[in-house]
Amino acid sequence: MDNEIKNGKLYFNYLLPNLFTAASTFLGIASIVAASQEYFNKAAVYIILSLIFDGLDGRVARLTKTTSKFGVEFDSLADVIAFGVAPAMFFYFSAGHHYGRVGVLFAAIYVVFGAIRLARFNVMSPSSEPSVFIGLPIPTAAVLVTMWGLMFQKYEILKNFEYLLLALQALASFLMVSNIRYPSFKKINLRKSSIIKVLTFLIVIFSMIYLYPVQSFTVFVTIYVLYGLIRIVVNFFIAKIKKNRYNN
Repeated sequence: MDNEIKNGKLYFNYLLPNLFTAASTFLGIASIVAASQEYFNKAAVYIILSLIFDGLDGRVARLTKTTSKFGVEFDSLADVIAFGVAPAMFFYFSAGHHYGRVGVLFAAIYVVFGAIRLARFNVMSPSSEPSVFIGLPIPTAAVLVTMWGLMFQKYEILKNFEYLLLALQALASFLMVSNIRYPSFKKINLRKSSIIKVLTFLIVIFSMIYLYPVQSFTVFVTIYVLYGLIRIVVNFFIAKIKKNRYNN
């Protein structure tokens, strides 16, 4: 009897992370359907919920010590749908279709580069730094293009500049396969002395999201993306200054 309970618990522990991954995939498909029917707010919510489930599956697997090769591959395939195809279709149905073949091309490039990003991550994961991502993570790219897409739907004045969404889609695509480093928050070392500060910071963030959900998500994800780009520029000039000092 004890063995049956133990085996049942182990089976459930292996099943649970994959259920979260399946839920992420389901929400990705639901987002595509909602976007095709021009329910863009609903489509964006599905992508955000998918992001939450995607974050839970890996953490649950690590907590229950049930990580597996199957789970890793399943998660990558789910990410292609939820954070690759779904945001690309959101972009196409909200703005890209106005630009004909160019809109199709930019949507397709985003999905292809997102798949390359995931494949590279899986290959490099065992040897990569746990504190950074090489290239923009595909979930972040998904939130970036989706939130800005919603901003253009929300504010009439922005609709005159819809072509900027093409540039944003292209930028997100290339950032995913770039070598730009972005901070990872998967393994944060929280000391007791900093818990209050972190808690206060999180309360402020969640309060802003509660009051202004679309605007807050847009601002936060844009700051994160710009951080990687600004860091490259700053490091370039620092290296140039050091080189000039050395030569002199």
